[in-house]
Amino acid sequence: MHKLVNILLLLLFSFSMKAQVLPQKYEKQSGVESSQVQDSIRRKPKTQVKENNSEKPKAKIQDYLIISHERDTTYLDTSLTIQKEYKFNYLRKDNFGLIPFSNLGQTYNSLTHNFANSNSMPLFGARARHFNYMEIEDINYYHVPTPLTELFFKTAFEQGQLADSFFTVNTSPQFNFSIAYKGLRSLGKYQNILTSTGNFRFTSNYTSKNKRYTARGHIVTQDLLNQENGGLEDDSVINFESGDQEFIDRSILEVNFENAESIMRGKRFHLDHSYIILNKSVKAELPETLNDSTSKSTITVNHIISFEDKYYEYNQTGDEPDYFGDAFVTTGLKDKATLENFYNKVEVDYFNNVLGQVKFNVNTNNYNYGYNKLVVLNGNTITNRIKGHIVAVGGKYSKRYKGFQLNGELGANISGDFDGNYLKANAVFNLNNEISASASINHSSKVPNYNTLLYQSDYINYNWQNNFNNIETQQIGFNLKYKNLANLTVDYSTIDNYVYFQKDATTLQVSPFQNNSTINYLRVKLANEIKFGKFALNNTILYQNVKDDNNTLNVPELNTRNTIYFSSPLFKNALYLQTGITLNYFTNYYMDSYNPVLAEFYVQNDTEFGNFPRLDFFLNAKIRQTRIYFKAEHFNAAFTGYNYYSAPNYPYRDFSIRFGVVWNFFL
Repeated sequence: MHKLVNILLLLLFSFSMKAQVLPQKYEKQSGVESSQVQDSIRRKPKTQVKENNSEKPKAKIQDYLIISHERDTTYLDTSLTIQKEYKFNYLRKDNFGLIPFSNLGQTYNSLTHNFANSNSMPLFGARARHFNYMEIEDINYYHVPTPLTELFFKTAFEQGQLADSFFTVNTSPQFNFSIAYKGLRSLGKYQNILTSTGNFRFTSNYTSKNKRYTARGHIVTQDLLNQENGGLEDDSVINFESGDQEFIDRSILEVNFENAESIMRGKRFHLDHSYIILNKSVKAELPETLNDSTSKSTITVNHIISFEDKYYEYNQTGDEPDYFGDAFVTTGLKDKATLENFYNKVEVDYFNNVLGQVKFNVNTNNYNYGYNKLVVLNGNTITNRIKGHIVAVGGKYSKRYKGFQLNGELGANISGDFDGNYLKANAVFNLNNEISASASINHSSKVPNYNTLLYQSDYINYNWQNNFNNIETQQIGFNLKYKNLANLTVDYSTIDNYVYFQKDATTLQVSPFQNNSTINYLRVKLANEIKFGKFALNNTILYQNVKDDNNTLNVPELNTRNTIYFSSPLFKNALYLQTGITLNYFTNYYMDSYNPVLAEFYVQNDTEFGNFPRLDFFLNAKIRQTRIYFKAEHFNAAFTGYNYYSAPNYPYRDFSIRFGVVWNFFL
């Protein structure tokens, strides 16, 4: 199915659409970066002719606009940089701070956590399956002068491939739509570890000719299937670490079970539209300190409506498995949790170039989480639904004042069964053209995730109903950036009533618990790049320190990524080459374990993992708008020891050679 969809999209993209109008001159958008070296459109479209035979200018790369969920605007970047190398992966974003499991499309173990939050509602749960689940903020919108296509391909493990096909077109200067599909199938090296995933996206955006009304919307459907094997058996762990040639074929290693799979499916319909009801410019007599100026004021009404339906399902066939304890059934175990969420938001936006921008909103959440059955356990009835209606209010403020960019946001639930609130603020200051600094604060109080409050399973010990206190977090952060030479980020968080998963001391099964002490969490991250001629050294170093009496938040003290690489144009600039070696490393720590029934990581304090280097060699090239990637991943595996894990009993990837391509078409 994935191959068929990608073939159909490719045929669609190959069709040259002629209903294109070159964009009118755009005002410079905030967030648009300066043009990148190598970034160009070699094959420019033919000029179009007006009725008076005067030519319109040819499209430039800066005309291919990408608009984020927050309306920040950048343009298409076809250059080949080290950041592009870091993003050439399944997630298609920099995954520093994550370590992937052995097969493509499985989950990731987190080596760091960010407790900044601006959401007053609980999340669905099954967080280990959400790394490739595209949320509202992951969807972009576009405005292009000519049809644009991007094809992404990367080899997988054993049988399969990863492909992401994207196409967007403006049928007029006012209307754009895009369609995309990312599909993966990968068998993997170990038994019962196949992955098969698909992410379909359709977006559109419209602006009226008088520019008063704008609308953006998307439809996203996703299905993420993983076979689950529970990791290696303890005897197989010994065989894996021995390095014996007999066990280099990983498919002969015994796993805990071979009859389970999990799937997450979701669909979302989202519309965000607004209308400018007042757009006024007047000559105003302002205070002498500001001098006489033109005062510009606008009042805009925004409306967002979003519906999402998702579920997580865990299946185990065959006779009753005993790895997770006793079960209610003797064969055909099946757990399924669902969530329906309907979100409405009305916002009034007032902007004045002197006073700043003020937004006030009222929003509602209708939620329905749960199961289709009741469970009676030890004489207690566990309900099957958490459902209700939340009304919340919020506001935002932003203003540029004497070199400072000031931003603030707050929100609070005012009715319903869930209490919650958040507050965040930040200030950005450009000391000069080369140095910028920022500071931020964040406070949050929210209900823990749904699956910690209510869970039902055919496994007897995986049934609970809890009434946890709100998780309270506070964070302060600082950032100092000097060109591309150094980017220093420091944040300090305190977390109260932290909710986590851990094995129950009585049943030895994984359950949610609440930490009754305060966690203090410090992170210091330094990113810099040093260039010497055509060579460069790119470094990202993260230091972390946790004070937690109950040892419920475990992270490595040091996590580092260092890349030394060479880059240069060749053959009279016909080809741009980039090649180098990347080292990834993190120190020993009590790495979280993975539970496939819950699709959650849980705390373990028995065995430390880490302290193994991962060396990757890469050779990348750019020819016109095509970027070609070749990588020898973890080439040091055989000579630095087989002690590398993504989670306890889940080995990291062995040495492998992979390649891929990103190809842009400008029709």
